[in-house]
Amino acid sequence: MELTNIRAEKISQIFSKFVKKITCKNCMKSVDYHVFNRIVKNKRGMLYFPSDFSGLGSDESIRKSLSKLEKEKVLERLAHGIYLYPKKHSTYGNLYPSTEEIAEQIARRDHARIIPTGSAALHKLRLTTQVPMNMVYLTDGAPRKIKIGKQRITFKSAVAKKMATRGPITTLVIQALQELGQKGVDGKVKEQLKSILENEDPKFIKHDAKLAPAWITKILKELTELKNDKLA
Repeated sequence: MELTNIRAEKISQIFSKFVKKITCKNCMKSVDYHVFNRIVKNKRGMLYFPSDFSGLGSDESIRKSLSKLEKEKVLERLAHGIYLYPKKHSTYGNLYPSTEEIAEQIARRDHARIIPTGSAALHKLRLTTQVPMNMVYLTDGAPRKIKIGKQRITFKSAVAKKMATRGPITTLVIQALQELGQKGVDGKVKEQLKSILENEDPKFIKHDAKLAPAWITKILKELTELKNDKLA
């Protein structure tokens, strides 16, 4: 049997089991049916929030549908109001997105911008191999803390100036340098950052350097060999 047919048969079995628990006259028009159908039509590995199903029913009925799907092991609840339609592996079972991927999906849902700070910025730039247990992001959205297993994601409100950087690489470099501190930036770190910044648009470096602390502006100038008037 082809893989697509196996998947279709499995979904059909889950759905048949699922709708038996629906106590309405027309199952095809139920909130449970529409929530389930929307999820399984998409690829595995996606996160879902109750707000993704707005318009399908009341907030309470949507929450109940998601809870039922969790009990049927269609979804896995990662945190309050956050559900995963997990990818499956024949040996390892459910596969989970990284904490970074979860943070980015939450930001997209909220139409907010986030900036990794501290150890998260260092890890994203590969200046450290240690995966941070607590991921802290600056955001122009709502501040919040979310616990995912043993890890924690923190969204911290930031002033407009800190969120005004344009270059994706320069933004990370500025946050990484702030984490290291002026005394923690040695020759090896500078060489690594110089190589990283070669992939950034010079226009972004020029713009973002003006928003950084003076000592970081000086390092950016040194690493990118920009003239003083360009960063003035």
